[in-house]
Amino acid sequence: MERIQVTQVRSLIKRPKSQKATIKALGLGRINKRVVVEATPQVLGMVAKVNHLVVTEKI
Repeated sequence: MERIQVTQVRSLIKRPKSQKATIKALGLGRINKRVVVEATPQVLGMVAKVNHLVVTEKI
């Protein structure tokens, strides 16, 4: 399975609870934190939901 690196680049201040929960579920939580995750349809959906807060790269 393909892997992607997700980096949080924007703050969660003044964001809806659902976006905060999605960032937490991805394993992020502070600016410039990076995680490497499998590119499953569920993860890609979460990344799409918060794409304005994160940057993704294929590995």
